[in-house]
Amino acid sequence: MQALAAEQGAAYRIVLVASDRPDAAGLAWAREQGLATFALSPKGIGKAAYEEALDAALREAGAEWIALAGYMRLLSDKFVARWRGRIINIHPSLLPKYKGLDTHARAIAAGDAAGGCSVHVVTEELDGGEVLGRAEVAIRPDDTPERLAARVLVEEHRLYPAVLKAFVRA
Repeated sequence: MQALAAEQGAAYRIVLVASDRPDAAGLAWAREQGLATFALSPKGIGKAAYEEALDAALREAGAEWIALAGYMRLLSDKFVARWRGRIINIHPSLLPKYKGLDTHARAIAAGDAAGGCSVHVVTEELDGGEVLGRAEVAIRPDDTPERLAARVLVEEHRLYPAVLKAFVRA
């Protein structure tokens, strides 16, 4: 999110930073930067009510696209349908390989030569939408998932803003 905020300008402008965790560090940072925020936990209200509130906040803020960054909840088919073709996500693997969690450990365990990250369009299928951009990171013989993740994160911060700019201009 911070990398996206640092690169906003003529191509895109962040109108809302939203989280399902009201105590998320990114929200505090966003507020310090003067960005509008939305924070609501779905606990106790359910997924449907949470997504209705999120959708309303996004629309009220004037959002045209959604760029997920560190958002670890699955969006419902209904929410994805409302925003069809306008939600993108960054995922820490070279999609279509290693959808879901534990991607770095899975790539290392498989003996892959490279891991990396992908930016994709969000669809109802988990990590299944069109891949808009990828960045490869070599897997070293002594890599751990944590070391690989740290190197992939550098590439995520480079890749995501560039892909978002191209995506919103298309």
